[in-house]
Amino acid sequence: MTSGKGQLSGMAFLEKNKAPELHLDTDSEGHQSLILSGDWTVSTLADADQQISKLNVAKDKLTCIDVSEVDHLDTSGAWLIHRTRGQLEFSGRKVQLTGVTPVRESLFHEIEKHHPPRWQPDRSGFTIVGFLEATGRQMVEVYKDTLAMLHILGSLGIVLSTVLLQPKRLRSIAIAVQFDRSCIGAVPIVALMSFLIGAIISQQGGFYLRQFGADIFVVDLAGILVLREIGVILTAIMVAGRSGSAFTAELGAMRMQEEVDALHVIGLSVTEVLVLPRILALMIALPILTFVADISALFGAGLITWAYLDIPPAAFLTQLQSAITVNTFVVGIIKAPFMALIVGLIACVEGLKVEGSSESLGRHTTMAVVKAIFLVIVVDGMFAMFFAAIGV
Repeated sequence: MTSGKGQLSGMAFLEKNKAPELHLDTDSEGHQSLILSGDWTVSTLADADQQISKLNVAKDKLTCIDVSEVDHLDTSGAWLIHRTRGQLEFSGRKVQLTGVTPVRESLFHEIEKHHPPRWQPDRSGFTIVGFLEATGRQMVEVYKDTLAMLHILGSLGIVLSTVLLQPKRLRSIAIAVQFDRSCIGAVPIVALMSFLIGAIISQQGGFYLRQFGADIFVVDLAGILVLREIGVILTAIMVAGRSGSAFTAELGAMRMQEEVDALHVIGLSVTEVLVLPRILALMIALPILTFVADISALFGAGLITWAYLDIPPAAFLTQLQSAITVNTFVVGIIKAPFMALIVGLIACVEGLKVEGSSESLGRHTTMAVVKAIFLVIVVDGMFAMFFAAIGV
C-alpha cells in the first residue's frame, strides 16, 4: 500500500508539471515579444532547451521576453531564460524582461551576479595559434613598456631643463642619499665579483693558451675583455639586480600606500621628486663602480697569472701596457651612463606600475630586473657594433 501511494503521489507530481511553452506575439508596430508559459524547472529543462533551439526569431524585432504566464520557475529555468536573453542581445538590440514578480526578480538578480569565469586559452600543449597569440600579447606589452619609458624619459627631459634654469629645485640631498645606496654600498660586492671573474678569465685562458706556448697573451685577453666588455656589463647587471630592484620596490610600496597619489594632490612632480634623484645618482654611480670593477678584475687576473702561469707582476704590467690603450678603457666607461639610464628608467616604470597588492609588487620587481638585464646586454651589443664600425 505504501509503494502504491508513493507511485500515485509521483504520478500526481508529474501531472502537475506543465510542459514549457513559448510563442511569439507581434504588435502593431512590428515589435515581437517572446511569451513563455508552463513550468520552467529542472524537470522540464531539456524540453524547454529543445524548444528554444528550434525558435526562429527576428532578432532585430524582438524587444521583450514575457514571463508573466510562467507557472513554476526555479534556478535552472531562470538561468535558461537569462542565457536566451543574452544570446538575443548579442545582436546588439536591448531585450527587456517583463512580467517579473518581486520574488523572481531577486532570482534573476542573483543569476546575473554569478557569471561563468572568463575564457582562458588552453595552454596544455603547444599549438601554432597559441604560440602566435602569446607572441602577439608579448608584443603589445613591449609596446606599452616602450611608451611608458618614453613618457618617463620625456618628463625627465622637461624636469632637467627646469632644474638647469632653476638650480635650487635640484634635490641634492636626495641624490646624495641615493648615491650612497647605489654606489658606496655596492663597492664591496662589485669588487669581490669582479675579482673572481678576472681570476677565472685568467685561469681558463691560461689553461688553453699554455698548450700553444702563448701564456703571456693571457694578459692581453684579460685586459681587453675586462676593460671593454666584462667590467661594465657585469657591473650593470649587478646594479640592476641590487639597485634596480630596490628602486622598483620603493616606488611600488609608495604606490601601494598612496604616497604617489599624495604627491599629485599637493602639486609636486613625481618625476622631479622620485625619479630624477634616483636616475642621476645611478648615472653617476655606475661609471665609478665600473672603474672599481676594472681594477678589481685586473688585480684578480694578475694574481692568478702570477700563481698559475708564473708571470710576475712586473711582466704582467708591462704586457698590459702594450696590450691596451686609453681608448680601451674609455670604451667601457662610455657605456656605463647609458646602461645606468636604462636600468633606472625600467626600475621606475615598473615601480609606478605596481597595483595595490604584494603579489603585484613582487611581479613587477622581478620584471624590472629581468628587463633591465636583457636591455643592458642588448645595448652592449649595439655599442660593440658601433665601436667596431668606427674602428675603435
